[in-house]
Amino acid sequence: MEISSMFHSIMALSSPLFSSSSSPFSFPTSSRKRPNIHKFKLQSSTSAATKITTDSIPRTEAGEFQNVLTDYVSPNSSNQFPVSRNDRQSAILQIQESSDLGSALPRLGETLKVQDMNVILRYFGKLSRRQELSQVFDWMQQNQKINVASYSSYVKLMGKSLSSVEALVMYKSIKDRSTKINVSVCNALLSCLVKNGKSESSLKLFTQMKRDGLVPDAVTYSTLLAGCAKVKDGYSKALELVQELMSNGLLMDSVTYGSLLSVCASHKECNEAEKYFQKMKAEGQSPNVYHYSSLLNAYSVDGNYEKAEALIEEMRSAGLVLNKVVYTTLLKVYVKGGFFEKSKELLKELEAFGYAKDEMPFCLLMDGLVKSGLLLEAKSVFDEMMGKHVKTDGYSYSIMISAFCRSGLLEDAKKLASEFEEKYDKYDVVILNAMLSAYCRAGEIENVMSMMKKMDDSAISPDWNTFNILIRYFCKEKLYLLAYRTMQDMHRKGHQPEEGLCSSLIYYLGKTDAHSEAFSVYNMLRYSKRTISKSLHEKILHILIAGRLLKDAYVVVKDNAGFISRPAIKRFAVNFMRSGNVNLINDVMKAMHSSGHRIDQVASLGKQRSQVQPEKTRPIAKQCDVLSVSNRRNTNIQNGFIQVSEF
Repeated sequence: MEISSMFHSIMALSSPLFSSSSSPFSFPTSSRKRPNIHKFKLQSSTSAATKITTDSIPRTEAGEFQNVLTDYVSPNSSNQFPVSRNDRQSAILQIQESSDLGSALPRLGETLKVQDMNVILRYFGKLSRRQELSQVFDWMQQNQKINVASYSSYVKLMGKSLSSVEALVMYKSIKDRSTKINVSVCNALLSCLVKNGKSESSLKLFTQMKRDGLVPDAVTYSTLLAGCAKVKDGYSKALELVQELMSNGLLMDSVTYGSLLSVCASHKECNEAEKYFQKMKAEGQSPNVYHYSSLLNAYSVDGNYEKAEALIEEMRSAGLVLNKVVYTTLLKVYVKGGFFEKSKELLKELEAFGYAKDEMPFCLLMDGLVKSGLLLEAKSVFDEMMGKHVKTDGYSYSIMISAFCRSGLLEDAKKLASEFEEKYDKYDVVILNAMLSAYCRAGEIENVMSMMKKMDDSAISPDWNTFNILIRYFCKEKLYLLAYRTMQDMHRKGHQPEEGLCSSLIYYLGKTDAHSEAFSVYNMLRYSKRTISKSLHEKILHILIAGRLLKDAYVVVKDNAGFISRPAIKRFAVNFMRSGNVNLINDVMKAMHSSGHRIDQVASLGKQRSQVQPEKTRPIAKQCDVLSVSNRRNTNIQNGFIQVSEF
């Protein structure tokens, strides 16, 4: 269920890649005319952007295109005759200036080589014209004018505009094995996944790439290490990558160390960060500002300001210039340690250097004050920031709105939310969640609807917090079916709901006779790969019995008999014998017997039912006669059938 569906339900209820130097490679030209070869008049560029031609060859850099020659050798070239260099340059310029690539590419592209198409590809990429870039790449794929550099260029130039799904589809479409395991192509794809927040997927794909024959380089490992900063157990995975890197005979460079320090800081491994920082210096590598700021970030975990200040002095002694990132990270250290006076003094320094033109430094201080219970001081910092007309993206508002809500100051929260709506027309999921929470707590359904509509109109995807806010609100307003549909959508989008929230919703759905919906919520928890409360099994059993969903109740008993009380199981068995599926009665008795329950009363009920439906239940009646003497005999059930043996 999208946000729009919820809304209606409520109503119802990078750097340049090219050098400007001339190409060191020579191209064959034809001095005499050949049939079927079109001569294109060289046209001067009317575009403000500099045209890229075959005279512009990419620099060879680490992680870029390692073999420039691949750009100029095409095993799939469809050209039957060589075309002069001037003709190719003219065709390139016409395609770059064309307003209709759909016709220009078939008309002119056939005369060009792969390296020429790569030049066009990079031209559109440099201008950030993603639509044309994608169109050219698709044509190159369809017409087999493509090579290693084409794939790696396309992925890098598309940046975050290329989704992880699109990148994976492109990669799987590569038929040539050598291209598929080329380190430049693989590095570009792995980097795309990491930048799109799919670090877990990048690690899994890396394993598959190695099986296929990839020989990773230092860039590969640095890329994957950067992703480890954002995944669960990222530090242990980072150590595995470092060990693998070294076992492959590769050395850790400054980029690798930088990524590793970032991982340590993200996973609160302060001591390990210090160890790698010292190891890096011992190997003769000079730390740069990025390395120092990563270690500073590690110190912010426990607010170790003494080590942080010593590190700042070391940076100054090394002749490094302290930039905005360093000062902001130091502020984070002071705030985390609760040194608010030092924080305020440093904030003034940031303002003096021109590093506090946006809200982030103020937000760090406000957030620390709020978490320390100093709400009035936080509001004072917020008012000071507003008075100085500091640029805000709404994060400062979200901090204060959430703080007011937690303190029960709903009127203040609503006032601030309304102020943001009036002043700004820019939203993200964080500020919308804060405003949504304020209106939900105040019980203002019209404003809740308005926030949901804004989220839908702005194409902002709800996150885990959004769903939790809405489900709790719908339960509070007794809109239990709407809360259920919201939880369904939450589950479909891969968010795992809290057990406490699920348990409450199960209870309310059961009270309103929505028995099957309650069982659906129970199954969301059951299959969420987490241990759930034992009492929840009995709770859902009573709801299913009340709703006469006895087949589902049997599944609960069969799988969780050890966690359900004897009275509850007896109640289930009695109800099942009276009105359950006849074909499952034997299975029910087996489940009861396996759990150690006495079944004489159940047997009696089963025998009574056999008199009502004799043709279907005659075998069961015979078994019930056997069970009636269970106190004098040892009853075993094997393979779903009752067997009796004398003591």
